[in-house]
Amino acid sequence: MSSRSPPLKKTCFNMIIGTHNGTFHCDEVCAVWMLKQLPKYKDAKVVRSRSSDILADCDIVVDVGAVFDHSKCRYDHHQKEFTETFNSLDSTKPWTTKLSSAGLIYVFYGEEVIRTLMEKIATDNSLDATSVSQEQVRIIYSKVYENLIEEIDAVDNGISQSDDVPRYVVSTTLGKRVGNLNPRWNEESNDDILLKRFEKAMALVGAEFMDRVTYYQLGWLPAHNIVKEAIEKRFEIHSSGEIICFPNVAAPWKDHVMSLEKELNVETSIKYVLYPDVANSKWRVQCVPIRNDSFVNRLSLPEKWRGVRDTELSNLTGIADCVFVHANGFIGGNATYEGVLKMATESLRQAN
Repeated sequence: MSSRSPPLKKTCFNMIIGTHNGTFHCDEVCAVWMLKQLPKYKDAKVVRSRSSDILADCDIVVDVGAVFDHSKCRYDHHQKEFTETFNSLDSTKPWTTKLSSAGLIYVFYGEEVIRTLMEKIATDNSLDATSVSQEQVRIIYSKVYENLIEEIDAVDNGISQSDDVPRYVVSTTLGKRVGNLNPRWNEESNDDILLKRFEKAMALVGAEFMDRVTYYQLGWLPAHNIVKEAIEKRFEIHSSGEIICFPNVAAPWKDHVMSLEKELNVETSIKYVLYPDVANSKWRVQCVPIRNDSFVNRLSLPEKWRGVRDTELSNLTGIADCVFVHANGFIGGNATYEGVLKMATESLRQAN
């Protein structure tokens, strides 16, 4: 959304980005890192303060100041009256999680950030940077919000992932890793030390951000057409249309299957994906989950097969050359394509 960006006030060499001092969090670390990817703020000085006089001299301020005003480049979300979400600022987007400073910067500058990074990634991989299309930028812009920035927004605003009591603790999220870079309670701490730690946190967040964009650009996006072709040919694999196959490569498929089912008006949902296990010269059959982030499958492999291997599994299923079925029933293996196809079709038959 670079068209939303306010006009330049000064040259990029004397721009100032302001944020709060003291303990830093993932949202403002990410917000500042994103801004510094743009030509306008690439060489900007970062000032950390809560002084209104000091912040008044900054060209852009994030996560402090109790003001959200895009026309004045002020992006705080802590004020009582702030309720903005991605959807409230851009009704074409579905996300309704309250924004943090990371989300605010992403809404207004993120599309420009994504384009800048995609062109760099293309150049670094000997690709034509001019081949990066606006449609590709738009797709990855949405993917990065949904799979990175929204998490930062939610955590900073104290929004739980669910209302249920977690079964286990997740302590390795990006936000927790950023938080761990703050000085410990019994460590020496001052403005200089905190600024160095803040810069280290920016490098950590930047590496994570770049990894996401690189994967989506070079891995995930090229898989779209491969998955689409497999879905279009699903009735050539099995008359039910519930099995698809990647004959040559195991492309990343989960996200694409679910979005393409909607796009292509697939009436009967796909249950199984067949693909080669290239490293072992064998084949796999994998269940499609109910959601991309779920361990629950649309249709798991039969319970009596789970945890059984090799000859015992072949004798149990009546299918030659079986290798294994996972104890959770989400994946199985066979030495041949014909074998995994039989495993998938027999699973469908038993379910019906």
